[in-house]
Amino acid sequence: MGAKVLIVDDALFMRKMLADILKKEGFEVCGEGENGKEAVSRYKELKPDLVTMDIVMPKMEEIDGISAVKEIVREDPQAKIIMVSAMGQHALVVEAIQAGAKDFIVKPFHPSRVIEAIRRVLGE
Repeated sequence: MGAKVLIVDDALFMRKMLADILKKEGFEVCGEGENGKEAVSRYKELKPDLVTMDIVMPKMEEIDGISAVKEIVREDPQAKIIMVSAMGQHALVVEAIQAGAKDFIVKPFHPSRVIEAIRRVLGE
C-alpha cells in the first residue's frame, strides 16, 4: 500500500478530486478534514505520511490553513505538508512554506503535477 495521505479542504468536491488522483496512483487516503481545526486533530489521530492542506478555508476557532500548518509542525517537525492554493495566492503560499509546508499545488489540479509534488516531498 502506498503512503497514507490526509486531505484537508473545505470543499467536498475538491477533496474527492484529490482523492481520485491519489488512489489512481496507489496512495491511501487515510482521512479527510474540512477545516484547520479538523486538520490538526486528524493529523494527531491518523499520523499520515503526508497532508494536502487548502490554504484558504473558513477559520474555526482562529485556525485556518496556515495556522494548522504551524500547529502540525510544532507537534511533528518532520510533518510533510503540501499546500493547495488557487491562482493568485502567492503571498499566502510563501507564508505557508515559511510556516513549514514543503511544497504547493495549484487549483485546478493537473494530476501529473500533484503526483510529482507528492513523490518529491515523500522523497520517492
